[in-house]
Amino acid sequence: MIAGLNLRSFFPFLAWPKPTGQSLKLDASAGLTGAIVVLPQAIAFAAIAGLPPQYGLYAAMVPAIIGALWGSSHHMVTGPTTAISIAVFASVSALAAPGTESYIALVLTLTFLVGVIQFVMGIARLGALVNFISHTVIIGFTAGAACLIAASQVGNFLGLSLPRGMAFHEVFMYAGQHLTEAHIWVVVVGLVTLLSGVLARRYLPKFPYMIMALVIGSLVALGFNLLIGEGQTGIKTVGIIHTALPTFLVPDLSLQAISKMLLPAFIVATLALTEAVAIARSIANLSGQRIHNDQEFIGQGLSNLVGSFFSCYTASGSFNRSGLNYASGAVSPASAIFSAVFLVVVSLFAAPLVAYIPVSAIAAILFIVAVSLVNFHQVTHILLRQPQERIVFLMTFIGTIVDLERGLLLGIVTSLFFYLFRTSQPPIEEKMLSKDDLQKPNRSLISVTPATPTCPQVAMLQLQGSIYFGAVGHVRAHLNAVDAADKRRKWVLLLARGVNFIDFAGAELLGEEARRRKAMGGGLFLVGAPPAVHQSIERAEQTRQIGAKRILTHKSDALAALYPQLDSEICRYCTQRVFRECQDHLPNGEARDTSENTKPATIT
Repeated sequence: MIAGLNLRSFFPFLAWPKPTGQSLKLDASAGLTGAIVVLPQAIAFAAIAGLPPQYGLYAAMVPAIIGALWGSSHHMVTGPTTAISIAVFASVSALAAPGTESYIALVLTLTFLVGVIQFVMGIARLGALVNFISHTVIIGFTAGAACLIAASQVGNFLGLSLPRGMAFHEVFMYAGQHLTEAHIWVVVVGLVTLLSGVLARRYLPKFPYMIMALVIGSLVALGFNLLIGEGQTGIKTVGIIHTALPTFLVPDLSLQAISKMLLPAFIVATLALTEAVAIARSIANLSGQRIHNDQEFIGQGLSNLVGSFFSCYTASGSFNRSGLNYASGAVSPASAIFSAVFLVVVSLFAAPLVAYIPVSAIAAILFIVAVSLVNFHQVTHILLRQPQERIVFLMTFIGTIVDLERGLLLGIVTSLFFYLFRTSQPPIEEKMLSKDDLQKPNRSLISVTPATPTCPQVAMLQLQGSIYFGAVGHVRAHLNAVDAADKRRKWVLLLARGVNFIDFAGAELLGEEARRRKAMGGGLFLVGAPPAVHQSIERAEQTRQIGAKRILTHKSDALAALYPQLDSEICRYCTQRVFRECQDHLPNGEARDTSENTKPATIT
């Protein structure tokens, strides 16, 4: 503890569980698998971003380490992604020719600014913004992203060369139309790898089944190539990769470069954070871990900020690597560090061995990862039993398949729409005191039905939810309905213990209702509202309109203050007698006349 601040708030990796031999073994195994799989992917991502191949590897090394040390997710791996690679290319390609020195310089400036923006957002505790991403959105996004992962590997699995930029459905249509052109030996290698991975996962759960599957697939491919010939099998392998370690390089921070990249940096930073936190929450949904959004913002910001000084272009949470990391049995963020370290080793020293890994074998491994990401139990529950959530899920799922980022945004907007619709109609139920426990000091409330004895002058309404601008119309309609059918019901006890928030419009509504009922000869009592609601009403200057003595904590106090103000003539001939005071006295203190000869007055 230094100056009252916990070191773990600055260095979250100090809070990691103490590693054990078993945990290090699992993390190392997951890291090695991730390093092998990401090697060809990182090169492909760099090509999408308009950068030389080594920049994809750099982005898979440094950001993975920094993101693991300063993030909160135990399984998310930071690195290059398809969506961010496309965003980087779109942001910079209009200003410089892809692959040139000026292009690379602007990309590194963009990465630096993205990191600064993300880091500042984390420090400012803006991580709460992602709380608007509902659980159903995460499930739909995860399922959609899993389908995209699978679709991206269809060509590799079949040995077909698919045109770049094809939509999800176009991939399968094209594959179906050209299925006769698929290379049988490529498919066999993929199927052997897939079957090996599934069986090893089922019967050898403690063994790194993905590595086993890759080894088996590679050996089968090698055998086919030796027996039949590479030209006949069509089996493509990763091939030898020539690369070097990322070197320290200060990005171009000139005013001219910053002015060009500042607006794109905000857009890319927002997309990257949305993607990263959605991925972190998706994996956490499977692992049961709790994610700290602000810390994820900081971790992502630092990964890009530091990465920009080591020739790394913008990184984010990688669905491929994170899902693979989780599926491989990783138990701590150390797995991401192992992955980065092994990637360095593999790219420098083991490239000849990696060269023999078939591309179709990697596709098969990613098929397994895609399936493992989908929570089929929750998906089934949502589709069969949750009508509103079903719409949110389908909008997110379909939207994600069409466009990853826009699909997530569509899901968020749909979810917020239903949330606002629900909160704009907070439950309001008429209640009355039970006559069964008339003599008890704390009488229970019961829901009013046509057979329930009620007071002809008083309505007790229980409200659960917030009274804000979107709910004002709904609440006003219920208040007006109280006296619409019976003009004698001039008094309302609003039971507000379940009201956790009220804005200026809501406070204005209560003040307006109090004035309206006062003009009728009645009034409004606010009962049991939390202190925060009292403060909001006071700030809106509506306490005087309602009446400070009519804003009470307990319903017994409200009834004691209300009863003497009721119309004695109505009370005199009332047979309901729902209040304890009704049994003994009239509002003016007279004894009740209960003789059979007394006739009730006609009340209009």
